[in-house]
Amino acid sequence: MLDNIKAVLFDLDGTLVDSMWMWKDIDIEYLGKHGYDLPPELQKDIEGMSLTETASYFKNRFSLKENLEEIKMEWMDMARDKYSCQVPLKPGARDFLEHLKSHGIRTGIASSNGIELVHTVLKSQKVDGYLDSIHTCCDVSRGKPHPDIYLLVADELRVSPCECLVFEDIPMGLLAGKRAGMKTCAVEDAFSAKQRVEKKKLADYYIQNYYDILEERYEVLNT
Repeated sequence: MLDNIKAVLFDLDGTLVDSMWMWKDIDIEYLGKHGYDLPPELQKDIEGMSLTETASYFKNRFSLKENLEEIKMEWMDMARDKYSCQVPLKPGARDFLEHLKSHGIRTGIASSNGIELVHTVLKSQKVDGYLDSIHTCCDVSRGKPHPDIYLLVADELRVSPCECLVFEDIPMGLLAGKRAGMKTCAVEDAFSAKQRVEKKKLADYYIQNYYDILEERYEVLNT
């Protein structure tokens, strides 16, 4: 999988850390405060959006009086403690990051989350020192499935897209990686289990966890 790869780029939520369970709970709680139930299609509608794009979607769909910064700040307040204390790394992630560092492979984060929470969980899990570039979709004009965020991180790492491998847990993220001209690996996550077939169609590899790579038991799909 890592042959001819000079940089590995990670999505964060559901990919490097196990946090997707939390965001559905936050959406339910947040919308409940405003008198709404969680629409069944909401998670699919916002898939891949940046935090700012998601806030704009919420504001327009639910006619919220708060501005975008106020919406995002409330979400950050609701999530901060969970990212500090309750969100773990995916199994094998730390060992894989150590493996990449020891083999001189550069690493980056390309997340749709807010930058504060990205740094919070990486610092909490003591893996921030393993990442060479950290960006979110708020740093580019278009979120996933557009390739902008992955191209930005690759450019900062000074690595050609064809020498990058992207790890993602949702179809929109995998599509962003493919559109950037990069190899992609889909990561199993309970939140996106119903999308497994779609994920495998978009990915070059599939893993249940990062030990699959270290023990060479990953699934080869479209290479």
